[in-house]
Amino acid sequence: MFSSFHEPADAGLRLLYSEDAYHWKDLNHVFLKPTVGTQKVMRDPSIVRGPDGLFHLVWTCSWKGDKGFGYAASKDLIHWSEQRFIPVMEHEPETVNVWAPELFYDDEEKRYIIIWASTIPYRFEKGVEEEKNNHRMYYTTTKDFKNFTKAQLFLDPGFSVIDAVIVKRKPKDYVLVLKDNTRPNRNLKVAFAEKALGPYHDVSQPFSGEKTEGPSVVKAGEDYLIYFDSYGDKKYKAVSTKDFKQFKAIDDEVSIPEGHKHGTIFKASKGVLKGLKKEVE
Repeated sequence: MFSSFHEPADAGLRLLYSEDAYHWKDLNHVFLKPTVGTQKVMRDPSIVRGPDGLFHLVWTCSWKGDKGFGYAASKDLIHWSEQRFIPVMEHEPETVNVWAPELFYDDEEKRYIIIWASTIPYRFEKGVEEEKNNHRMYYTTTKDFKNFTKAQLFLDPGFSVIDAVIVKRKPKDYVLVLKDNTRPNRNLKVAFAEKALGPYHDVSQPFSGEKTEGPSVVKAGEDYLIYFDSYGDKKYKAVSTKDFKQFKAIDDEVSIPEGHKHGTIFKASKGVLKGLKKEVE
């Protein structure tokens, strides 16, 4: 499954599905309409199925003005819990935004990690970014989505960074796929760590072109596929890699429905998919 939304992002959660991680179909249905946040949008929906059997969802609920993100949970991706606003940056009154919260289940520590991008003006060095567009990555952890640790800095690579996603290859082997949001870069890179929370190091050269963002990663056989939004030329693209050092463009090997925007890829049972298809008939 691939969580999704369409611009202008006020409609809500959409879902794609695939049997092989290469060819995707849109269920053409809005499964959850956003009701929390200042602007009440649902951008960058991130879903993880936890050991509790629930699908946990977080999303960007405003472009700016919010100091948190939206949260809901579901057993079947159809019926959702009451939406909640999680005010993770409330203790930082100058926070401009909370963008693209990304869920990761840390199976070693039995907890959920949520990372996101925020700007706090004049906190960090900047290049040609405006102070209100100079992002760094922050994180919180939770075991129950009721109690959250105080948000802390997750990544300061020395440049404005957004849209990061954690990938676990094996114990003590983690990769972070991220967007360098500086001008004129605005492209995708990777970094490496021994723990899910880092520290991440050895930030790579870009593996995507300019004006690309929103990476989503899935393991398919021996390859990792990285899907991303090439918003500069209004296309959704993909690369494959075995080692996160060599990357191969596979645009001619994948099919992605038109209008699909930045989400995350997760697994669901065939029974769940059957239920979704029946819901949209």
